[in-house]
Amino acid sequence: MGTRSKTRSSHSDQGGPISSETRINERIRVPEVRLVGPNGEQVGIVRIEDALRLAQENDLDLVEVAPQARPPVCKLMDFGKFKYESAQKARESRRNQQLTVIKEQKLRPKIDQHDYETKKGHVSRFLAAGNKVKVTIMFRGREQSRPELGFRLLQKLADDVTELGFVESSPKQDGRNMIMVLAPHKNVKPKAVKAEAPEA
Repeated sequence: MGTRSKTRSSHSDQGGPISSETRINERIRVPEVRLVGPNGEQVGIVRIEDALRLAQENDLDLVEVAPQARPPVCKLMDFGKFKYESAQKARESRRNQQLTVIKEQKLRPKIDQHDYETKKGHVSRFLAAGNKVKVTIMFRGREQSRPELGFRLLQKLADDVTELGFVESSPKQDGRNMIMVLAPHKNVKPKAVKAEAPEA
């Protein structure tokens, strides 16, 4: 068993360094554990010797997944493969976060239809490219006493682009302006935007 523990520890380096807090195989120094099988099935409470034997017989590692439980919960798994896949998922998640860009589109509350269609087109392209969009309604002078104009305009815009995105942050006042944030649906595949549309 000692040889296998060293082999697994080396192999798991492919997925990044093993956390010193994660105990595997002979590092688990308790008399018994609550064992979970490789497919998530509950085996029950077994002696640590039996759990290690099952791991060796199945060419798997015994990994402590809930050390605070009594007895600790351990699972049979290929720890090297698990660490590698976890690292891959973490990198993919970071990549997706980096790709998420927040664009801004500014509108006036009394915008004419032609201008509105142009601005809506910009918002649609931003969402189609996988970007979030902060939509800002800019009030001037007496317009500030008519916040309902901004609410109605933002609601109309959200309804018009509902196939591409959803309201992530509802309309709210921000000084003289009113702001709403739209986010693309997860099932919308990003499309490249050939030319950067003007934001104002």
